[in-house]
Amino acid sequence: MATNDLTDIIAEPGKQNVLITRVFDAPRDLVFRAFTDPDLIPEYWGPRDLTTAVREMEVGSGGLWRFIQRDLDGNEYAFHGVYHQVLPPERLVYTLEFEGMPGNVLLETVRFEEMEGRTKMTISSVFQTVEDRDDAVQSGMGEGASESMDRFAELLEKLIDGRWQRTIPG
Repeated sequence: MATNDLTDIIAEPGKQNVLITRVFDAPRDLVFRAFTDPDLIPEYWGPRDLTTAVREMEVGSGGLWRFIQRDLDGNEYAFHGVYHQVLPPERLVYTLEFEGMPGNVLLETVRFEEMEGRTKMTISSVFQTVEDRDDAVQSGMGEGASESMDRFAELLEKLIDGRWQRTIPG
């Protein structure tokens, strides 16, 4: 699986999960807030060549979320899920389903660990089957996750420096 110098992505053969880990140079409260703020999601969610619009995002147990990505040709890729546990600023548990593959729901747990002013974020994605996980890996999940984590780090830097300005989602 893809690993860059900063993002560690592990997908062991024969297992149903993918583990993504990254340490950010930002305090845990800020990392959690940026990860759960609907105004900030379009700044980092997904590859750079896609735009992301947040259609729904109720961060709380039982809350729903739905994001729509568009490519340069106008094709849409929608994702949705349900928040099952929200423990600021420590942990999130939610489902994720790509609407282009209905029924392939995965469970994600995101942990935010304070590390002396830095934050270790660990995302555990558990798929229903090994085959579903393998399909996601082969479709470019690792590259997309790595790029999203790079974009997230850039966003955090802008937030810390006061350089972030709201953009209008596509």
